[in-house]
Amino acid sequence: MPSSYLKALLRSLSHRNFRLFFLGQGISLVGTWMQQIAMSWVVFQLTRSSFQLGLVLFCGQIPSLILSPLAGVLVDRWNRRRLLLLTQSLAMTQAFALAALDMAGTIAVWQILPLSVFLGVVNTFDITGRQAFLTEMVTDRNDLSNAIALNSSLMNVARLLGPSLAGLLLAETSASVCFLVNGLSYFAVLVALLAMRLAPHVMSHHGKGLREGLREGFLYAFHFLPIRVILLTCCTASMVGSSYNVILPEYSVQILHGNARTLE
Repeated sequence: MPSSYLKALLRSLSHRNFRLFFLGQGISLVGTWMQQIAMSWVVFQLTRSSFQLGLVLFCGQIPSLILSPLAGVLVDRWNRRRLLLLTQSLAMTQAFALAALDMAGTIAVWQILPLSVFLGVVNTFDITGRQAFLTEMVTDRNDLSNAIALNSSLMNVARLLGPSLAGLLLAETSASVCFLVNGLSYFAVLVALLAMRLAPHVMSHHGKGLREGLREGFLYAFHFLPIRVILLTCCTASMVGSSYNVILPEYSVQILHGNARTLE
C-alpha cells in the first residue's frame, strides 16, 4: 500500500487527542465485547434458557431506546470530556461488580438484570457523548469523516477480537477474569481522556429548553429523508442481526455440542 494512501487513510490520527482516544477506546472495546460474551455464558450456565439470554440483552438495550433522544439534548449542554470520564468510571464499576459476584460464587440472574439496565443507561449517555466528542478531538472538519470511519472500523475489529479472547479465557479460567479484564480496560480510556489538551467547552443549546430541544430533534430526524433512512436501516440491522452474539453460548453448546472454547 503506497505511503501516501495510508497517510490519507489514517489522517485523522494526526490529531493528538483523537489518537489518544482511538488507542484507549480500542483497548476498552475489546474488553466490552469480552464481558458481553462472558455475561451471556454465565446466564446460560445458570439457566439453560434462551429466553433469559434475550432478557439480559433486552435489559441492556431498552435504556437506549427510551433515553437516547434525551441524551442527545443533554450532551450538548454538558462538558463532554467530564461526561465520558463519569460514564467510563461507572461502566468500570459495573464490570468490577460482576467480577466480584462471580468470584464470590453468588452471581445470579436477578443480579445481572439490574446491572445490565444500569450499564444500558450509562452506555446511552456514553455513546452519545463519544459521538459528539469527536468534533472536539478532531478540530479540522475535513478530517472528521475519516475519524468517524476509523471509529466505526475500530468497533468492528473489537467485535471480532473480544469474543475470541473471551472464549479463550472462559475455557482456561472463568467469567470473572473476563469481567475483571474489562474493568481494567477502562483505565486506558480514562488515562487517554485525562491526557488530552482541549479548547474550553462551549455549550450549544442557545437557551433552548429541554422540551424544545427534543421537539427540534424529532422534527429534524423525521422530516429529513437521509437521516430517516439511516435511522430505519440501523434499527432494522439491530433488530435482525446485531444481537446474534447473545445466543452464541447456547449455539456453541446445544448445536455444536461444544464448550466455552467453541466461542473462539
